[in-house]
Amino acid sequence: MRATRILAFVIGSLAAGTTAAFAADSANKPPTADNQPAPIIMMVPVEISAPALKNGCWAQLYDERNFKGDVFTIVGPMQLVSTDNSAGKQLKRNIDSLVVGPRATLTVYEHSMFKDKAVNFGPNSKEPGLIKKLGFTGRIESLKLDCAT
Repeated sequence: MRATRILAFVIGSLAAGTTAAFAADSANKPPTADNQPAPIIMMVPVEISAPALKNGCWAQLYDERNFKGDVFTIVGPMQLVSTDNSAGKQLKRNIDSLVVGPRATLTVYEHSMFKDKAVNFGPNSKEPGLIKKLGFTGRIESLKLDCAT
């Protein structure tokens, strides 16, 4: 699983002892009113990874086929009795592909409250198109994510 990469913005100013490249560049610019060098903005790559994801009990649900579009990551063990308005948006019409972690089993249900038809996805499952796999209306209205011990 890949970790999420975010760019963090660091704002600072040039201080004594900076490299000649920075000094040469700042020599062409006039100093600010208080005789301080102009601030510089650097983009520093930062890697963020939730510790709960490292245990391998997670599932990523994508709103488009072939693992594209918005992704909703759940970390288990957990149960979601209804996918309506989860995380501020309705999921049941938007889940079209999924990836399951190495220590997780995802069970999706046709109706809320874990009713009627169910489909299981075992550890390391990757399903690029759910509508054919589900065999019911193609909508997931509740789900369970169980973790291997």
